[in-house]
Amino acid sequence: LQCVFCDRCQLLDLPWEDVLVTHVFCYLPLRHLVSLQCVSKSLRSLIQVYLANCRKFDPAQTGPHIPKEAFCSMLRHNQVLHHLCVSNCSDWITDKELLPVIGQNQHLLRVDMRGCVHLSRHALVAVSLSCPRLQHLSLEHCEWVDSLALRSLADHCSDLRSLDVTACRQLKDEAVCYLAGKCPVLRSLSVAVNANITDTAVEEVAKKCRELEKLDLTGCLRVRNEAIRTLAEYCPKLQSLKVNHCHNVTESSLGVLRRRNVDIDVEPPLQRALVLLQDVVGFAPFINLQI
Repeated sequence: LQCVFCDRCQLLDLPWEDVLVTHVFCYLPLRHLVSLQCVSKSLRSLIQVYLANCRKFDPAQTGPHIPKEAFCSMLRHNQVLHHLCVSNCSDWITDKELLPVIGQNQHLLRVDMRGCVHLSRHALVAVSLSCPRLQHLSLEHCEWVDSLALRSLADHCSDLRSLDVTACRQLKDEAVCYLAGKCPVLRSLSVAVNANITDTAVEEVAKKCRELEKLDLTGCLRVRNEAIRTLAEYCPKLQSLKVNHCHNVTESSLGVLRRRNVDIDVEPPLQRALVLLQDVVGFAPFINLQI
């Protein structure tokens, strides 16, 4: 009887939403599911049901490049996304393709728009207005991000936990200070590669975001020791600090954090000097780096 049942049972005979969508397709790479749509009309309909109910969309799962038409088709009916990554679509994605997806997905918790240079400030405003539960946002190398758009984010997404605005060079101290006052549970922040950022912004973040665990100040040339000391005083949970190329930050402020085992991307002066000596003179066998 079991063999007869197996001979007659086909994949599409199983309950779609209760079994296939929930317990089977979630384990298959997205690129394979997209390919299955070409097999039959029934499988195409089934895949569309899955795409409309998936909580995470990352084009990296479909391969290095995804056509614009495929992106729009795959997300046309989805209203339950929690995680949206469009960094692999950076070559072509504009507000026209992204804004409809953002507008119909108000439960987004994580959005990654790294390197999407063809978007505009309207994309960030749309995220702010449509996604009040947003917790993680990456805008690395999105130079269209300006102060007004960041203020909108701060006003509407107070539960933000991590924000990456690396190389968003339009941002200045005022916008970062406003964000810090509105997002007190922020745990990870990158304002790297921005010469506009000074001690004022870093000190305000330190005082308002007491849960801060990770801070990236790489290339913030105007940050000085005073800001790092404030960070050490007000952020007891700090675990990681990046200050490479911050030439006004020295060991006199970093030493306090080192003694708390904070991971710092700049080596102590003695360690740095010994490593340089090894490289230049070739004295590696005779130098004890534990001194």
